[in-house]
Amino acid sequence: MATLEDDVTRLTEERFAKMRPFGGNAPHPIGTAGLPPGPRWPLILQSIGLLRFRHRFVPWLHRRYGDVFTVRILPKGRPLVLFTRPEHAKEIFAGDPEVFHAGKGNAILGPIMGEHSLLLQDAGEHKRARRLLMPAFNGHALRGYEDLVTDVARAEVATWRDGEDFRSLERMNALTLEVILRVVFGVTDVQRLAALRPRVNATVDVGPSVLLGWGYPWLQRFGRWRATVENAYALDRLMYAEIRERRDAPDLEHRTDVLSRLILTDEEGDRLTDEELRDQLVTLLLAGHETTASALAWTLHEVGRDPAQRERARAAARDGDDDWLEALLKESMRLHPVIPMVVRTLMRPATVGGLDLPAGVTVGPSILIAHSRPDNHPEPEAFRPERFLGQNPATNTWIPFGGGVRRCIGAGFSLMEGVAVLREVFSAYDVESVGADEPLVRNITSVPRRGARVRVSRRGGVGFPA
Repeated sequence: MATLEDDVTRLTEERFAKMRPFGGNAPHPIGTAGLPPGPRWPLILQSIGLLRFRHRFVPWLHRRYGDVFTVRILPKGRPLVLFTRPEHAKEIFAGDPEVFHAGKGNAILGPIMGEHSLLLQDAGEHKRARRLLMPAFNGHALRGYEDLVTDVARAEVATWRDGEDFRSLERMNALTLEVILRVVFGVTDVQRLAALRPRVNATVDVGPSVLLGWGYPWLQRFGRWRATVENAYALDRLMYAEIRERRDAPDLEHRTDVLSRLILTDEEGDRLTDEELRDQLVTLLLAGHETTASALAWTLHEVGRDPAQRERARAAARDGDDDWLEALLKESMRLHPVIPMVVRTLMRPATVGGLDLPAGVTVGPSILIAHSRPDNHPEPEAFRPERFLGQNPATNTWIPFGGGVRRCIGAGFSLMEGVAVLREVFSAYDVESVGADEPLVRNITSVPRRGARVRVSRRGGVGFPA
């Protein structure tokens, strides 16, 4: 009789065999001679530029080739056409979901996320998955999560000490991981939490070379690639055990965590399978853990650089001005994009920005350029949270969560979480930046290279005992 471990091992092996990175079964592009201009470098150099040095490479491409340009990347030189104007983003976000497939463009994440991931599904499958996930992220659900997020944030801030100097990214990563495990996964068992933390961290903390390695299975016998595969098996065992135990929980209908909500049958009698739940949980982990942590770390870094911003943040936390705290977070996301682009692969020929593009080409708005264009955001290099106070920038000029029918389902959760964390931090401490920082690419995200180092000082009469 097969054990749970045998069953999970089989499911993991099947996922690795089925999920093919680098575009999967997308059609091979034809007639590519008419594509927008781009570098003629070898594929390996263009791939490294895009994956490893994108914060310099993409702006250089924009300056060199204009508002639309083409990059060719490994393994087969499939063209990626990047657009940088808001009207282009609007066209792509509004494109026919049967033609503009997001899943094919995100296929490099397939072996980790799985075929049922919301980020990898398209057309009818994506519509069904989104319908099943949406109740766990509506306004009512978010209000139910906020108290627990606040408790997790308060517990983290309680460990800080007056005058302490630390890398805020590390603290924010630990905090957002705890939110994922407790609020999203709903794990409360101390032993399982201890087992999950290192496995989750190892899943998130991979570099571009490891992602590329999924396309070359022979690499998985060596070093970091082998460790990544072994970690995936271990994480799957823990997650499937949690899912199967949760299905049998006597208090399932009364639990408020995301996993418990997702297990319940919807109004149409539909429900997610164990494999679907696993894939969606890993997607929420990768999309909502380090992304939010990086945004928070950059926020602390930017506020800590300016005494006036520190004073305004203190006042906002004291007075319950969540609008200002959210504006801080949004402006940090604009100035320091965590994700570089939003991509779609064309399943049939399509016209974007007046350009006739063949099937198989991947297209997408560049978040890096959209957020840094002076015509989108005056003085784009300046940290000005008031851009988001009582208003929002013009449509499709601020796109950290994508847009259209595929806008990130966890956008509201991320903003709610960020505001709750900033409220707890600035209620108890002043934050001062220690040194400059710059972005570093880590897997598909960008983080502060030096960890957004800060020094915290307890506010007079407020804070936690030493």
